[in-house]
Amino acid sequence: MFFEFGLKDIIDILLVALMLYYIYRLMRDSRSLNVFIGILVFVVVWIFVSQVLEMRLMGTILDRLVSVGVIALIVLFQEDIRKVLYNLGAHQRMRRLAELFTSQKSRDRKKSNVKRDIMPVVMACMNMGRGKVGALIVFERSMPLDDVVSTGDRIDANINQRLIENIFFKNSPLHDGALIISEHRIKAAACILPVSHDLDIPKELGLRHRSAMGISQESDALAVVVSEETGSISVAVHGEFRLRLSAEELESILTKNLS
Repeated sequence: MFFEFGLKDIIDILLVALMLYYIYRLMRDSRSLNVFIGILVFVVVWIFVSQVLEMRLMGTILDRLVSVGVIALIVLFQEDIRKVLYNLGAHQRMRRLAELFTSQKSRDRKKSNVKRDIMPVVMACMNMGRGKVGALIVFERSMPLDDVVSTGDRIDANINQRLIENIFFKNSPLHDGALIISEHRIKAAACILPVSHDLDIPKELGLRHRSAMGISQESDALAVVVSEETGSISVAVHGEFRLRLSAEELESILTKNLS
């Protein structure tokens, strides 16, 4: 049996190990690690009973449970599965591959549109930071945020510096929540975002920062936060924070991630 173990078997084992590691990371990030461990234990028992001990009756029962369990897992983790598929499609290498099939004129037009969208946001954030006006602005990317937009008040307006500042003015009825920018438009304001419970987030960061981290973990969106306490500007992207940004740094991060 030892001499039958070849290169193909090594590749097979490595691929399975990579798949299990990726599932482990997904479950850990979504706080479902105990479920993953339980599934892993069940699979090990199933293989041991049906393949090693060759218990026909118990093996048949476990086989039926596995076939039903797969459907149950798809229903239970449909949001996580959708997130994985979106992340695969939005992966940086995938985006670069797609850019090979677009013309230089289209790429230049896209960069110009991104620049046009970014500057009003940067200027508004600078003004709100100086006045210590809290703000939370989310840029939708490849993953739709329709469920988030539906929690707020629809606006559907051009991206405008004064409009952004008026929305987050302390006496404005729309200031408490997130502003969503999608397809070069301000889609909605006062939107409710998922809150991250990550213990690694510094305790001095408030609910706006946790909401920004939450949406960046559950989607590929980019969130800009203006702190009401300090006036500092932060960006949450790919589940990570960039803190205390200058206008140039904010513009650079937005341009890099939205182009």
